[in-house]
Amino acid sequence: MSTSPKAATAFSLPGPPNLARSLQGRRSGVVPGLHHRPAAPADPERAAEVDRRLEAWAGGLDLFPAAWSGDFSEFQVGRAVALQHPGATDLERLTVAGKLLLAENVVDSCYCEEDEGRGAARSGLGGRLVLAQSALDPFHGTAGAEEEWRHGMQADGPLRSYHWAMKDFAAFATPSQTDRFVHDMARLHLGYLAEASWAEARHLPKVWEYLVMRQFNNFRPCLSIVDAVDGYELPEAVYARPEVQRITALACNATTLVNDLYSFTKELRSDPDHLNLPQVIAANDKCGLKAAYLRSVEIHNEIMHAFENESALFATTSPLAERYARSLADWVSGNHEWHATNTHRYDLPDYW
Repeated sequence: MSTSPKAATAFSLPGPPNLARSLQGRRSGVVPGLHHRPAAPADPERAAEVDRRLEAWAGGLDLFPAAWSGDFSEFQVGRAVALQHPGATDLERLTVAGKLLLAENVVDSCYCEEDEGRGAARSGLGGRLVLAQSALDPFHGTAGAEEEWRHGMQADGPLRSYHWAMKDFAAFATPSQTDRFVHDMARLHLGYLAEASWAEARHLPKVWEYLVMRQFNNFRPCLSIVDAVDGYELPEAVYARPEVQRITALACNATTLVNDLYSFTKELRSDPDHLNLPQVIAANDKCGLKAAYLRSVEIHNEIMHAFENESALFATTSPLAERYARSLADWVSGNHEWHATNTHRYDLPDYW
């Protein structure tokens, strides 16, 4: 894709220039018409204990300034992982899932989210992310360079969060599960870079291009660990099979579009040009945001039905396959429940 000024397409909303700026969410709860399965209820005491442990861990590593404490409580990390991993075998594994989720959000906020005013910038993002990746995928070189790298990994909150969360995950995950997670984090970072490059070039992606980007810039690292958190392993030879990769990707893509739909008003209020699926559909099809939003619900539902149908077929092949398919489905359901009930963070547009 060319990013020259001549080839780049400037992104702009259809309709009145102030459409997104004046957009106000007036609803809470489930997106009408969105296909989802009920989540297992989260134990509030368990979620509170995970939050307590996470806040102590983040404070001990000085991951973020005191001004972010409100963000931490609003994010409800403990409740998120409790909903997403109802089959977690113990509290420590659930806490580590929370550490990884928290670390991913610290890196995203500090390195990628330019509009949040936290020092992030699109310029130079690749250099920051390759160092962040090395906090997960250790550097191997001369003794002196390795020592400098070890010191460098403690240089800021994002690097420390990745380094120590990964260390705790690797303590109970198998080498195969650990390597799987490392590679899926590289996929995530590639998605971050694609989104940043489009924003910098003012490029409007086609709908299919946007969906491709979201297959990388999505929740896959969180779903990569479902078997480890639940206390078993889907063997590498099985995980690598095309049908397993497909159902995993479908689950990840569905959960990410859930985020697009529930965060829609929040994102547009802070950044009217923020890319999400309704924005991309509206601009490509030259339709209003309401029509684009409702079309986005249909796209999500099509992906969700494909996930459910194909994972059900895979589940019939063995007890372990059935367990993995259930772990994926649990994460998908828990993710939706967290978004639909997190009214401190999200509200819906008045489209119904």
